[in-house]
Formats: sequence, structure tokens, C-alpha cells
Amino acid sequence: VQLQASGGGLVQPGGSLRPSCAASGSILSIFNRAWYRQAPGKQREMVASITNDGDTIFADSVKGRFSISRGDAKNVVFLQMNSLKPEDTAVYYCNIRGHNNNYAAFGSWGQGTLVTVSS
Repeated sequence: VQLQASGGGLVQPGGSLRPSCAASGSILSIFNRAWYRQAPGKQREMVASITNDGDTIFADSVKGRFSISRGDAKNVVFLQMNSLKPEDTAVYYCNIRGHNNNYAAFGSWGQGTLVTVSS
């Protein structure tokens, strides 16, 4: 299973971005979609996740500013980022977990998309 992330970029503080991530390959089902980020010199951290039931989890630092959603196609996930701050600057990675057509569990990472918040 391969993930392709896009939609990062340079934005001023207070601005918005909406990265997306699409999965392709041998996918039978997906049960969790998530976004992580890694800032320079810091460990990768979970930003937001969503289950098939629509249950969401957000890092405290992004609550009220970010939202996560699934696309009409089951293999797409979006991260709506509003009121961006310089401390949101990081490489954002999508992560999707599910089962492939051989009924084996998988967990795949996208290649990362850079978000820079700066004036």
C-alpha cells in the first residue's frame, strides 16, 4: 500500500492549509487514518486521527484549530489546519492502517509534506 501526501506549503501566521493523503494498492479495508508531524530536532508526534466510526483524537496543541476528515473515496484523508502558528511548522506525515486483499494488516506512511508557517 502506498500513500501520496500533498497540500503543504508556506503560509503566514493565522492562515490555513488543507493537506490531503491518498492511499493506493491492495486495500481491503481501512480502520484508521491519522496525521503526524515532525519538527526539526523533535520527535514525530500524532496530530490527529479518525476511525471508520468517525471517532477523532487531536493533540492538545491543535484542538480547536485542526480537523480531520475522510474523503468520499475511502482511501483519502484530509487535515484542515486553521489559525496556523509558527510552532506548527513541520513535515506532516499521513498514516493509514487497515487490511490488504490478503487479509493481512498493514500500516503505511506517506512521504511527508512540508508546512512552513512564517511571516
